[in-house]
Amino acid sequence: MTQRHMRTPAALTGSSPFSAGLRRARLRVIACLAAGLGGFPLAGSAAPVPGEQGQPWWRHALIYEIYPRSFQDSNGDGIGDLNGIARRLDYLEWLGVDAIWIAPIYPSPQVDFGYDISDYDAVDPLYGTLADFDRLLAAAHAHHIRILLDMVLNHTSERHPWFRDAAHSRTAPHHDFYVWSDGKPGANGGRTPPNNWVSLFGGSAWQFVPVVGQFYYHRFYRQQPDLNWRNPAVEQTMFGAMRFWLDRGVAGFRLDAITELFEDAQLRDAPELGGSNAQGDPNLSDVYTKNLPEVHDVMRRLRAMLDTYPDNRVLIGETYVPTTEDLDAWYGGAQHNELQLPMDTLLGLGNKLDADTFRQRLIEAQTQLHGSQPLYVFDNHDNRRSWDRYGDGVHDAAIARIIATLLLTTRAAALMYQGEEIGQTTATPTRVEDVRDPIGITGWPKEKGRDGERTPMQWDASNGQAGFSANAHTWLPMTGNYRTVNVATESSDPGSLLNWYRRLIALRRSNPALHEGRTVMLERDNASVLSYARVAAAGSTVIVALNMSAQPQTVSLGLQAEGLRGSHLTTLLASPSTMAETAADRPLVLPAFAAWVAELR
Repeated sequence: MTQRHMRTPAALTGSSPFSAGLRRARLRVIACLAAGLGGFPLAGSAAPVPGEQGQPWWRHALIYEIYPRSFQDSNGDGIGDLNGIARRLDYLEWLGVDAIWIAPIYPSPQVDFGYDISDYDAVDPLYGTLADFDRLLAAAHAHHIRILLDMVLNHTSERHPWFRDAAHSRTAPHHDFYVWSDGKPGANGGRTPPNNWVSLFGGSAWQFVPVVGQFYYHRFYRQQPDLNWRNPAVEQTMFGAMRFWLDRGVAGFRLDAITELFEDAQLRDAPELGGSNAQGDPNLSDVYTKNLPEVHDVMRRLRAMLDTYPDNRVLIGETYVPTTEDLDAWYGGAQHNELQLPMDTLLGLGNKLDADTFRQRLIEAQTQLHGSQPLYVFDNHDNRRSWDRYGDGVHDAAIARIIATLLLTTRAAALMYQGEEIGQTTATPTRVEDVRDPIGITGWPKEKGRDGERTPMQWDASNGQAGFSANAHTWLPMTGNYRTVNVATESSDPGSLLNWYRRLIALRRSNPALHEGRTVMLERDNASVLSYARVAAAGSTVIVALNMSAQPQTVSLGLQAEGLRGSHLTTLLASPSTMAETAADRPLVLPAFAAWVAELR
């Protein structure tokens, strides 16, 4: 069994690029933790490894999304890169990360910041070289961290050689790699698009190419033509691209926009829903452009291909669906033969701190997924940060601890996004001339883009770029609070949000109930407090109680009625920290926005 966190990280011994100040800060944290602050030892138990207790590594994994442009710049050009990620592996291991998902690093014109790919089998020089990637892969392995790549199967860049070929002749070898239509007759002998579909990023979803006299379909930007997955050659070629990276040793993929892979073969007009969106386009049903049944045949074949590789490679899906029942289909239902971890975006990507809603989502995940493991996510590169979505402007720090506790104590794999653990905030541009994201440029002011959640990672206050870069002109500006909201400052504060995350991660790994126990919902009718028990097969039980209101709440957990035996509740982690041990059968008073994790003994 691989031992993890038992040694002093290189970041603390002077052999890593972390600053001396940060090393001293961490040594102080170690001293505090060794003295018992926080209720857990620094040295967590061994990391889950493939086959531990008969389960694959991803089932209990903590996966950390890295947006490479914004994580760490190693060459001073103001843009993050692969060598920058390698520099921060000590930190990721110290935090307790099992795998990193890296947003696209392939060659790209960067219209959509890498999600418009022009070569699937290489690395964009902006981020480094293929040799840099191989070195990162080896270094991550040495830190017990797996690497997952973002794979964009729905579309390519218009500059990809396939589309350049496709767009110059109807008889070109790659013409049928994309979705084309002759359109409809228009005025003065011209042509109009075949239907009313609109791009998610504004305007018609159809672009005319005079050379071939046809329109091509683009669900996203016009520079991102959709691939034609009804052509078997597309599937064969794209699976080959994934094999290229699997053969190099990546642990799997996050599949971008996977629900959009097919569109209606008859190209029927989408039903109108009334009103218009932020881009000024009519609101349309996506019944003909999203979640078509044909996509599941591809997912089953993709899963079968992936399963030919050793070491439990994994498929994660960007699966925005309306219900948990719809999410079950992406696992393959009772067959469990599609994605292992489609993202549950229903639980955490909302904006209302509501105990009833969270409770209902957790119950649905237990009862509607045929026993599949959920993957919960509260932050990513496409949504305002959870600090801002759930915060009330007054109790934001306490609410952030509630969100962290919910993410890391539920029965699920967990997905984090860089900066979430330090409380990094959304820094939405206030002027259209400062916007870099094209959707923000075209949709301003109703749609201001996604720059705000993509600002550089805040490492320290060593320079005006928060330690992210030596270049004063970073690709996006730093958030103004970087002097206090950063890894170095929070590492030295045992009461910081960063150390709250780290303690939760350690508890999640070392405590049998939190690691793999079943879930028992408590006080199901309480509209203010979400409480549940995690119960291990061996009998250990952990209680989690989260007060999602601005007033103190008294709760009676009813543990005996649920068959949970024990006389005392011993605090493992609490915010505020004054909450202490209590009798198991007595009412519990939770302060406003309190988060409490306790062991039933």
